[in-house]
This record gives sequence, C-alpha cells and structure tokens, in this order.
Amino acid sequence: QVQLVESGGGLAQAGGSLRLSCEASRSIFFNAMGWYRRAPGKQRELVATITNGGSTIYASSVKGRFTISRDNVKNTVYLQMNSLKPEDTAVYYCWASGDNWGQGTQVTVSS
Repeated sequence: QVQLVESGGGLAQAGGSLRLSCEASRSIFFNAMGWYRRAPGKQRELVATITNGGSTIYASSVKGRFTISRDNVKNTVYLQMNSLKPEDTAVYYCWASGDNWGQGTQVTVSS
C-alpha cells in the first residue's frame, strides 16, 4: 500500500490554469499513476494515466489541455491543467496501481 496526498486544487477562472501534485509515501518507481475526477452528480472518470515507463493516456475531454507527468525521485505525480473549463469542476483523485487512492482535491472553475 502507498499513501497519496494531493495538493494544488482550488478556484480558477475559465481559461486559467492549475497544477495538481500528488506525493506518495514511498517509491512509485514501479507503479502506474493517474488522475481521476468526480463531478457533482456524476461517476468517477479517468482523466489521465502514466506508466512507469512514461507512456500516457488522456480522456478525450482533456487531451491537449492537461498534461500528466511524474518525478520518481520526488515520488510525485503532477497534473498540469490549462485552458480550464467550467465542466472541469470536480474532485480530483490521485491513483497508484494496486488500488491506491488519495483523499481528493477540489477544483472549481468559474465561467
């Protein structure tokens, strides 16, 4: 098991940017990592994932606007979110393979 702590959420205006961070309690070198989100009244959905080799997958709704990256030395994964839209408003959860989840961080985008 690994503990994951997200940070960087908050309020942004449409068109703005936020950067989420997820720090792990131990090495994530062998873990796939990712970000999911749950909007009000909706199911949790995948935002982006990154393998231990650096391969990435993005939801079509965020492709070209969000970038996932990882720093295995710092045991941290990031989500750079640009050109934010009100529909990006959600609680964002960090995930590590092996069914490990963070507590979530709120992102609110105002129009």
